[in-house]
Amino acid sequence: MIERETTIEQLGAIVCQALKDAGIDAFLSGGAVVSIYSNNQFESFDLDFVSFADRRKIKAVMEGLGFLQDKSRLFRHPQSVYMDEFPGTALVIGDEPIREFAERVVEGKMLKLLTPTDCVKDRLAAYIHWGDRQGLEQAALVASQQACNLSQVEKFC
Repeated sequence: MIERETTIEQLGAIVCQALKDAGIDAFLSGGAVVSIYSNNQFESFDLDFVSFADRRKIKAVMEGLGFLQDKSRLFRHPQSVYMDEFPGTALVIGDEPIREFAERVVEGKMLKLLTPTDCVKDRLAAYIHWGDRQGLEQAALVASQQACNLSQVEKFC
């Protein structure tokens, strides 16, 4: 199922669908979303999933897919160059709640992820709050390649 050639989008869909099949709601955020929306012009090697589910249930699903958890929150699969992480449960970007998600069907599996607009806001938040120049570059990359609600982005900033 997971092979060396599995793309970040395919892996995201495999994990998201497996979690969904186990009754766990999760969505993809962070740099992996930038990778997907920029056709890998920005390449991330970790997938950050957000979920309120019990960590033991998440771990069981991930182990069922062949992932091993290291001493931190990272899950690694022996056939993948990507790491998966479940860093938190925040349903906000800055002070704004996330109200909608994008969904993509990838090889018959459902991937739930931030919308392009929320991805841009997420990356800009990293730039605004922490001076992360890469966040600004990633926001510009996504905004230049995806349909975004720029008035929402402007209001957010």
